[in-house]
Amino acid sequence: MALALLAASGCDPQRISELEPGRSTEVDVRDRFGVPDHIWDAGGGLRSFEYNRQPAGQRNYMIDIGADGRLVAVRQVLTPENFTRIQPGMDMAEVRRLLGKPAKVTPFDLKNETHHDWRYLEAPNTAMLFTVVTDRSLRVLRTQSGPDLAAPENAGGGR
Repeated sequence: MALALLAASGCDPQRISELEPGRSTEVDVRDRFGVPDHIWDAGGGLRSFEYNRQPAGQRNYMIDIGADGRLVAVRQVLTPENFTRIQPGMDMAEVRRLLGKPAKVTPFDLKNETHHDWRYLEAPNTAMLFTVVTDRSLRVLRTQSGPDLAAPENAGGGR
């Protein structure tokens, strides 16, 4: 199901359809997607390969590889469910692990805040921006979502 969702979400369906949980290997994943942007240790020998599509894209993927070197799951992580998991007081490293690398990081020195922005799509196809606001110690103060005014369709250009 995760692979079907990923294929429908705009990633190359040919490459996704070639992968099968429990059967495909880490080598298969790397052959199709290249070197991961980051590899996260998920415990118990499980690793999550981050394939970031920011700043121009609107998706971030985590591809889980088991201790046996086989594909476990493919997840698009920029989702409302993951956004609700971000809570005040959380460390930015935890946020980064959940959502992948942000599209943009903007410090506001006079406010002692930094805004971390992720571009994403809201159903059916609305370009949005999810922002995590942190303090100087990189602890979450708040989150916010709104239209992605810099998206091509909002800037007068096509996709």
